[in-house]
Amino acid sequence: MLPETLRPKQSDSKKEKLTSAEQGKLWVTYVGNTMSICVLSYMLNHVEDAEIKAVLEDAISLSKQFVQTIKDIFVQDNFPVPKGFTAQDVNVNAPRLFEDDFYLQYLKYVGKAGISLYSIAIPLVSRPDVRSFFTQLIDLTVKFLNQVNQLLEKKGLITKPPYIPYPTKVDTITKHSYLNGFFGPVRPLQALEITHLHDNLENNATSRAVLIAFSQVAQSAQAKAYFRRGIELASKHYDAFREIMQTEGLTSPPIFDSLVTTSTTAPFSDRLMLFHKLDMYAVRIRAYGNAMSMSPRHDVAEKYARFIVEVGNYVEDGANILIQHGWMEQPPQAVDRNELTANNKPNNQ
Repeated sequence: MLPETLRPKQSDSKKEKLTSAEQGKLWVTYVGNTMSICVLSYMLNHVEDAEIKAVLEDAISLSKQFVQTIKDIFVQDNFPVPKGFTAQDVNVNAPRLFEDDFYLQYLKYVGKAGISLYSIAIPLVSRPDVRSFFTQLIDLTVKFLNQVNQLLEKKGLITKPPYIPYPTKVDTITKHSYLNGFFGPVRPLQALEITHLHDNLENNATSRAVLIAFSQVAQSAQAKAYFRRGIELASKHYDAFREIMQTEGLTSPPIFDSLVTTSTTAPFSDRLMLFHKLDMYAVRIRAYGNAMSMSPRHDVAEKYARFIVEVGNYVEDGANILIQHGWMEQPPQAVDRNELTANNKPNNQ
């Protein structure tokens, strides 16, 4: 369980209201972890490997603790508790959709997304109970990711970033050609460029497998088409990053398509699956932006810039589907002054 010090106190909520940053970060963490509970409940119903089962149990335990703590904060602050995702969004008895080995890849995939979300909250939140909560979230998620990586390595399933030679001396950059990527001499990839290319290759490989699975089981033609488009997008980005690595003689993480079964029975609602991909692709935009900032070579940075636009368009189209069906829960937002003015019509004299 979370330490008792993280349990919200009534005195805290009386002293300070939740800021917009605290409302937003708590809201999205709550909704995202209710989704995780649904997905992990289904996975736990099918896992056979005892070690992977133990990790899945730890993952769902963390998500349940996170959800309960945020609910306590919201209740004490008289803040509406989001609906999120419930047992109505999952059929744990649906046939197996993934092999056991994929569960570890998936946990690493969503764990990285969690760290990205929680770490950004720390400098933005100020209320002591909320700041302590997100600090603990980061600590617990990092420990969990280390656990996942250790098991991936133990089972021979981890693909490490490529090795490169140690520098022979400390040096400085003296030529502007260091930034070249399209014309003139092009230098080899530097370590940070390789790091982010590897990370984004891994993310796209995992995302592609999830999209393949979702496209098989989606109940509406509209959702199926959306997931198939996502497969094309993930494949395109994976191939582009792999080509850059191959040109340098560097290895890339494999795809995980073979770890998706042939089941066509939906374990999740279309609403959950659509939200899942929007959530993960929103994190992808952040990952691409971070990678672009660490990639001085023009050709590599240009790929990220172009792909951010493609992912943004994909996320927007998915959001439109959710809105069309009344499936998108509204996050906290500022006051709409125009609406207040329009609704407050003066009495005719």
